Amino acid sequence: MPKSSKVTQREHSNEHVTESVADLLALEAPMDYKSSQMSMAGGGPPPIGKPDISPDLEDGRPAWNSKLQYILAQVGFSVGLGNVWRFPYLCQKNGGGAYLVPYFILLILIGIPLFFLELAVGQRIRRGSIGVWNYVCPRLGGIGVSSLMVCGFVGLYYNVIIGWSIFYFFQSFQYPLPWSACPIRKNGTQSIVEPECEKSSATTYYWYRETLDITSTIADSGGLNWRMTLSLLGAWIIVCLAVIRGIQSSGRVMYFSSLFPYLVLFCFLVRGMFLKGAVDGIAHMFTPKLEIMLEPQVWREAATQVFFALGLGFGGVIAFSSYNKRDNNCHFDAVLVSFINFMTSILATLVVFAVLGFKANIMNLMSVLFSCRNAEKILGYLNSNVLSQDLIPPHVNFSHLSTSDYAEMYGVIKIVKEDSFAQLGLEPCLLEDELNKAGAVQGTGLAFIAFTEAMTHFPGSPFWSVMFFFMLINLGLGSMIGTMTGITTPILDTFKIRKEVLTVGCCIVAFFCGLLFVQRSGNYFVTMFDDYSAGLPLTIVVILENVSVAWIYGTKRFMQDLEDMLGFRPCIVYFYLWKYVSPVCLIVLISASVVEMAISPPGYNAWVQDLAMERFQSYPPWALVMCFALIIVAMLPLPLVFIARHFNWLPDGSNKLSVSYRKSLAKEASTLEDETRFILGKNPSEAPSPMPSHRAYLGPGSTSPVELITNSTSISGYGSGYQTNPAPPKSES
Repeated sequence: MPKSSKVTQREHSNEHVTESVADLLALEAPMDYKSSQMSMAGGGPPPIGKPDISPDLEDGRPAWNSKLQYILAQVGFSVGLGNVWRFPYLCQKNGGGAYLVPYFILLILIGIPLFFLELAVGQRIRRGSIGVWNYVCPRLGGIGVSSLMVCGFVGLYYNVIIGWSIFYFFQSFQYPLPWSACPIRKNGTQSIVEPECEKSSATTYYWYRETLDITSTIADSGGLNWRMTLSLLGAWIIVCLAVIRGIQSSGRVMYFSSLFPYLVLFCFLVRGMFLKGAVDGIAHMFTPKLEIMLEPQVWREAATQVFFALGLGFGGVIAFSSYNKRDNNCHFDAVLVSFINFMTSILATLVVFAVLGFKANIMNLMSVLFSCRNAEKILGYLNSNVLSQDLIPPHVNFSHLSTSDYAEMYGVIKIVKEDSFAQLGLEPCLLEDELNKAGAVQGTGLAFIAFTEAMTHFPGSPFWSVMFFFMLINLGLGSMIGTMTGITTPILDTFKIRKEVLTVGCCIVAFFCGLLFVQRSGNYFVTMFDDYSAGLPLTIVVILENVSVAWIYGTKRFMQDLEDMLGFRPCIVYFYLWKYVSPVCLIVLISASVVEMAISPPGYNAWVQDLAMERFQSYPPWALVMCFALIIVAMLPLPLVFIARHFNWLPDGSNKLSVSYRKSLAKEASTLEDETRFILGKNPSEAPSPMPSHRAYLGPGSTSPVELITNSTSISGYGSGYQTNPAPPKSES
């Protein structure tokens, strides 16, 4: 026997041997694991000098062409639109640079550990979300189904946003940009500015009236918006072509869709730094407000952002990692992708506030000259001798008044006329006020209104507009590829369906369901799905993932399995993070989310055409039912599968295990059987009955190997198909 074999190693080792394994795994025979857990043994690297038979070649499962392709896929999935339009808003709202402290802490405590956990289980079991959690804990197999349903809900409305970006992308190929000025309406012989646009702004009007043609309430559907319908169709065609051949097609797309946004962000950052007011915007953004950092709301929103930024619970992370080799260093991948995501958020924040600082500078100057009308007031006071000409600095020119000149005059007048200053009615018109106003928008308001308006002031604005919306398309496409993979992979693992047929069928069904979002009232449904379809269900999915591995399967056992798979033992810190810290943090997050949902009245911001502004409206009763139905439908598989498996109404799907997974266990069967015979001194005829190939990590107080084998019929463990009286698995602390 080779020196590197496990039997030889065990001869000189004090490590407990927990179970005997014989040829229990015929390659065609299904393996019953009704009470089984995730048996990860046997996944280490092959012995030195022996050829490694690639599992993906054995069972025909696709594999990534390179490590770079896989990393780009994970980065493309995790780095999405939220990094550009959600993270900057949260920074501005929650203390500027001080917000980065709780975000980074929670990234370390819950983000990286849970991301690592999903990568590890997907890579080892080589199944999608349904297969993985069926195998880890069959009674919690509903985790995978809930994850798939949330992916479906999110994909429906997320692709609508890509459709909006496609529409703006094609509208950007004209000069001047169509949203750069308000339209002129002819009224007989007179030409007047469109009142709705004059009351708001050109970009706001173009978004609500020209793009969405939005109604005033969610109850008034207004019919389909044909331009948005065509854009949605185009978006689904692009997604379908990207994922139709699985990772063979999506992997190639990722080379561009994952890297191009970084090129655009760096271009915008360099261009933005040369714009007047950009430095003010960045300084405003990163000026820490330490007193805000201690508020519980800041930590809740930081945890939520960490949670969604990494794509936890969606199934895409597990699906992507299932196409890896089992000896891939998924710990390195988890840390790398997490920090790339974090740095991308910071880069996007720099870009957004550099551009918004430029916009705020322009708006503040216009405010001084027009909105506040302070320049006119001061001139009037000078002509009426209310103010002395001596109060005006000699270099000030009212025909070319700058914000700094006005700030200087305002300060002098306020000091000299301290007693009567209130009667003058002068306003400060501070740049900081404009920056706060600009940074207070998020989501579509940031991308399609605030940022779009800022680009109209760029030299060569059409070029920058094309680049920006093409970037949004690629950011959304990367996330949609991961979302679709999270849907198709578990279905393909469970049913014998052609990949191309399933992908096209899913996209067609999704397009017709997505027509709900391209009505004139569709934007309100996008808000509804964004608020209710993913938040609470995904948080519950992830905490059940954490509990099933850390408490039901056992953290010690999982750490041992990782050592077998990776070739090294992960840091002991992960033991405590998985077992205690992450579950506590997730429970607190779920509680805070439920409280927030209870105290916040369910509603939406409706666009009122007469007032040319948004106004909060409560959902009508039927919409409220729809909101809570989204939550219930997404979480319903969890109790249904649990009850069905508890009463044996539902098969556990044991025949759906990866062939290569069973082969990898069978490759060690004879070696482990010889090992057991050697240690116990038994002849082949005296060998115990076969047990599943699971070498559990035994801590102090564990059962001895002799007891395990002697009492094999009463072991509550793994592989109930080979036991007389199977019992539920005991958790291992």
